[in-house]
Amino acid sequence: MQPVLLCKLIVSTLAEIMQGDTVIQLNNASISQSSAVVVNNLSLTVKKGEFVYLLGKTGSGKSSVMKCLYAELSLTAGTGHVAGFDIHSIKRKDIPFLRRKLGIVFQDFQLLGDRSVYENLRFVMKATGWNEEEQIKKQINEVLEKVGLFGKSSKMPHEMSGGEQQRVAIARALINHPEIILADEPTGNLDPETSAEIMKLLQDISKTGTSVLFATHDMLLYNKFPARTLTCANGVVMETRSN
Repeated sequence: MQPVLLCKLIVSTLAEIMQGDTVIQLNNASISQSSAVVVNNLSLTVKKGEFVYLLGKTGSGKSSVMKCLYAELSLTAGTGHVAGFDIHSIKRKDIPFLRRKLGIVFQDFQLLGDRSVYENLRFVMKATGWNEEEQIKKQINEVLEKVGLFGKSSKMPHEMSGGEQQRVAIARALINHPEIILADEPTGNLDPETSAEIMKLLQDISKTGTSVLFATHDMLLYNKFPARTLTCANGVVMETRSN
């Protein structure tokens, strides 16, 4: 093989490998809500297993970026790929398949208050195609062990602390082996000590290969657990700290 052709083949192969390692890719993206542009000209790359902050004040556009990534808001300009899906042109029927590759954690837990921890997790699994009860039980036990709640599957949400409830929410996010966890102000309702525990848990999860995008305005937490950072301000997202 000629040297020029060999060089082109190597470059092409390396590009494919790098692309395969990318779980979020936005280029010159604009995001609108109620006809108003809330984030403009956003370019973002997140690799497999990365932990990345999305930092900014309340109302700065962090949640809009998150909603765009799970296809609740559309891109109005630019290109975007999340977990292998083109989110600029994704069809409504394909959105559930995108969301099965994502784990989403909110500030307010969003647990079903009339169901046990086990039934909260089982509900999600049944809704996403799990049928074998033995497999369901095994997976629930595995994710509860990962989040430090093994043996608490029979607890009701009101019997648990805020930190424990958020751990259940993280277990729910992990239930379908997601490529990415989108954590939108997940420590907003927690005290500093519990917030630090949740942060360490999510950083540990990222080290197992699941990417984590963590939106927050909590500077104390941010300074205690430094990581690559994107900052939202005035409708613009810029990288302000690298790994």
